Amino acid sequence: MPGTVPVPLDPPPRARLRSATRLAVCAAVPWFLCLWWGTSTVPVPAALPAVLILRDDVYDAPRRGWDRLVGVVVGVALTTFVLHWLPPPTASSVTSVSAAASVSFLAVLACGCAGMYLMYQGGAPNQQVLVSALVIYATALPGYALARLVESAVGIATVVLLGPLLWPPDPYRSAAAGLGTYRGELDGLLGAVGARLGEGGPPTADGLPEDAELWLRPRNGLAAYERAARRTRLPRLYLRTPKRPPDGLEERLRLAARTALTLQYFTQELRERARTDGTGRPPRTGQDTALRDTALRELAPLVRATARTVDTALRGGADRAAVAADLDRARALDLAHRAAHPTRHDAVLRAGLHLTHEAVADHLSARP
Repeated sequence: MPGTVPVPLDPPPRARLRSATRLAVCAAVPWFLCLWWGTSTVPVPAALPAVLILRDDVYDAPRRGWDRLVGVVVGVALTTFVLHWLPPPTASSVTSVSAAASVSFLAVLACGCAGMYLMYQGGAPNQQVLVSALVIYATALPGYALARLVESAVGIATVVLLGPLLWPPDPYRSAAAGLGTYRGELDGLLGAVGARLGEGGPPTADGLPEDAELWLRPRNGLAAYERAARRTRLPRLYLRTPKRPPDGLEERLRLAARTALTLQYFTQELRERARTDGTGRPPRTGQDTALRDTALRELAPLVRATARTVDTALRGGADRAAVAADLDRARALDLAHRAAHPTRHDAVLRAGLHLTHEAVADHLSARP
């Protein structure tokens, strides 16, 4: 659509260099702190949190760090409890088949798996429970369990406190960039759909661009925005976090998240129409197919108008009158197609586009 400027997914080299430097510093500082403290001669667990916790969203480190610390504590406790009742592995059991060592390993494995899945967080099991349990089991040395707890805590604290202070990103700018990326990819997807429909038939199952991750981008961007907004109520630890986001960014992110659902429904219905004739049977040949192709061909202008409407609404600084004009044109095409092709199957196919128009209308009514 006009005005669409896709934002590249890969960060620029300067941003990648900053991320690498941040990770190196957050891994080196706890390493030398633990060496100075004397927890062990090779405090690898102190450096691991920087690798496993730091992400592009450094402000999410507290949550990730807490999950990791809890997983370490539970994993260490489970292995310590099991090895209190069952014999730990020895040098002889490693080089020979030992029934006792096998029993203790299976017990640790079972307890670690149970703890991992009982501590389900964020839609995924806490893998750190099983990892810590197996590491403690494999290194059954006096004092190692306590040393791992201390080193993990030092590494996590360093990442949480120091990571956001090293070249902190602007979360609002990142959210705006993600929205721009979504607009560009959505433009490519709907452009391909409109082109194939204009050629006289539905896109095949392999004809649409890959869109599995596309529909998740607005929801992920909105979640990052909301986390940043909650941080503005806290002390200003994050030096580059602005006090206020760009005007209208939250509303545009919410519109993107809502229309992602409706447009995903539309593209999935297209895939279904490509596979069947709407009644659960494979498409037939002859006059009926020609009629269906006519309805789909005439749907192409509606798809293009809807894509333009969404693109204009999601663009920063877009004129409200321009969005309303695009929306009126899309609604007029929707009514014309409904009058020309009133069958139930065509109505189901149009439903995703109609709901998209309703979402844009609600977005306009909420704007001052």
